[in-house]
Amino acid sequence: MTFSEMGLHPRVLDALVPLGYETPTPIQEQAIPHVLKGRDVMGIAQTGTGKTAAFSLPLVHHLANNPMSGQKVPRVLVLTPTRELAAQIDENVKSYAQHVNVRTALIFGGVSQHKQVNQLRKGVDVLVATPGRLLDLCNQRLLSLSKVEFLVLDEADTMLDMGFIHDIRKVIAMLPQQRQSLFFSATMPESIVKLSKTILTDPIRVEVARVSSAAETVDQRMLFVSQGAKRDLLVDMLQRPEVETALVFTRTKYGADKVVKYLKKNGLRGEAIHGNKSQPQRDRAMNAFRKGKIQVLVATDIAARGIDVKGVSHVINFEIPNISETYVHRIGRTGRAGQEGIAYSMVNEGDERKHMENILRLIRRNIPLETDHQWHLDLPELEFDARTSSPKGQGGSSRKGPKGHHRGNGNGRSGRPLGSGSNQGGGSSRRPKRNWNKRSKFKGGSDA
Repeated sequence: MTFSEMGLHPRVLDALVPLGYETPTPIQEQAIPHVLKGRDVMGIAQTGTGKTAAFSLPLVHHLANNPMSGQKVPRVLVLTPTRELAAQIDENVKSYAQHVNVRTALIFGGVSQHKQVNQLRKGVDVLVATPGRLLDLCNQRLLSLSKVEFLVLDEADTMLDMGFIHDIRKVIAMLPQQRQSLFFSATMPESIVKLSKTILTDPIRVEVARVSSAAETVDQRMLFVSQGAKRDLLVDMLQRPEVETALVFTRTKYGADKVVKYLKKNGLRGEAIHGNKSQPQRDRAMNAFRKGKIQVLVATDIAARGIDVKGVSHVINFEIPNISETYVHRIGRTGRAGQEGIAYSMVNEGDERKHMENILRLIRRNIPLETDHQWHLDLPELEFDARTSSPKGQGGSSRKGPKGHHRGNGNGRSGRPLGSGSNQGGGSSRRPKRNWNKRSKFKGGSDA
């Protein structure tokens, strides 16, 4: 099926040509026809699979077919958890509506509301917003949601994780009961299912990938390293010539800042992006990353939601998330739009082993272990056992072959070595001396 065969408005189709949109992705192919028919939709798909277009294209189509001159209040409301994701969606909608008389507006917190209010006063058809600033403007009577025809909740699971459940319910109470509602997310935990039952009416469930699955274009690798040695290992990895751009994840804002400080100390260009950064600071960091002025962006999970940068070669989990589904979101920042990417996870000897066990259980697969780096910890390997649906290797000795050979992911292919350094130092945080003229590349295999 092509976009034209879906019956989209000709002007919307014209906008897709310069964007290079030819064949719909699975989530687009399955969701768009239902949205066009006016059905409520619960869409579940991996990040990077085209969820934004899956809901935006049919809504722009509807606005093109049903113009309402003179109306200033929004007809479409898109709620999203973060400023970055909101900006990304707004940019995409503008691209899809470039040949249609559709007015868009973007509102979020962290900046002055003056420009946003002026934009609303000029009139808006599609409003993309984060919940906090949206409610603030509504409470000031600067915005009305009384004419909203379409509600979209994007990344609904993250909104609940961020504590937006009460804000979402307040927003829902301001909307007309007669509307079309769409949920789109990479995961669909039980909490979202319960919320959807109070908002959606007889929804169509569209799921193009298993909720727990990781993108097949991402080559996943795991490394055992002590917490104190992680920064040295990270510097070593980022100095490899094949690491063009890297998105590094930490669990805390303080941790992100510490990592960036250490990278700069070692001559690497990087910036942090997290909730404590002002919007101008976040914008500058994102623009520098997109333009290649900095090689590394260190982010917390919430701030990274909505980062859509083409060609991110590597994702590095500097710290393992304690929520397994978060891992899937993280590695989805690379290997997007059919391109290949590599995701590395640094696992320490403490709680992170348990977190990694839960991740293996969620994704139901093994992740090859890389041992040829100077900070390798000789710990029992973690392996997913499909017969028991749980990881193996929680006790006993580490099982690996001779130096330079590693256990694979259960499909007969072994992981490639990270580098040529010997296994010195064990769990020491001190950086061993090495011959910098004898470095080998650490490209991952193709078994992800």
